[in-house]
Amino acid sequence: MKGIVVFIAAMEQLPVRQFNKIRVVVSDMILQIKNMVCPRCLSSVRSILDNMQIEYNQLELGIVELSKEITHKQKEKLSEKLQTQGFELLSSRESKIINSIKSFVINKVHYLDSSQRLSYNLSDELSKELHISYSKLSKTFSRVEGITIEHYVLQQRIEKAKELLSYGEKSISEIAFEMGYSSTAHLSSQFKKITGMPPSEFRKFTEKRRKPLDGI
Repeated sequence: MKGIVVFIAAMEQLPVRQFNKIRVVVSDMILQIKNMVCPRCLSSVRSILDNMQIEYNQLELGIVELSKEITHKQKEKLSEKLQTQGFELLSSRESKIINSIKSFVINKVHYLDSSQRLSYNLSDELSKELHISYSKLSKTFSRVEGITIEHYVLQQRIEKAKELLSYGEKSISEIAFEMGYSSTAHLSSQFKKITGMPPSEFRKFTEKRRKPLDGI
């Protein structure tokens, strides 16, 4: 998945849970799926697995833990069905590492509990969760994706800030605090760097495009 993940307001209607266990395991019992980044993705993958009668113990963003091994033929068919929905069944360890990094960041940024504040430095948490040194994770991610993990985190932070701004329920200072920024000015600086406009201007732009329900 390149670039920024765009979350639509409709996803707010779906049940969201915090996924805490991000694993990098080379095992026939663990499947890793690329582009599986939102509650709607979970629903799509669950439907595919159920239709194929593939038994699993757990389904998380980017990961399926099987309850029993599947045949090579089943895996090929699963891969084909996933591709029709925009997903990709990963096979190499390197691909699984990249997928795990992205899943971890997306979980932390987009599905943070409302009572928690996002940590600005996720490197220690990421290394601890994946049981791989951050230096190795960083080098692998930069070589494969062409951007640093830090820049990917920044992209996701700004995308989440855009989502919160579009709802109009919180002030910019409240959003800055929730997203782990040291100040409103810090958020504004990085927001403008990514989007080309400050948060206040983005909010006005989205408000103009939104219509009241009785005007639709």
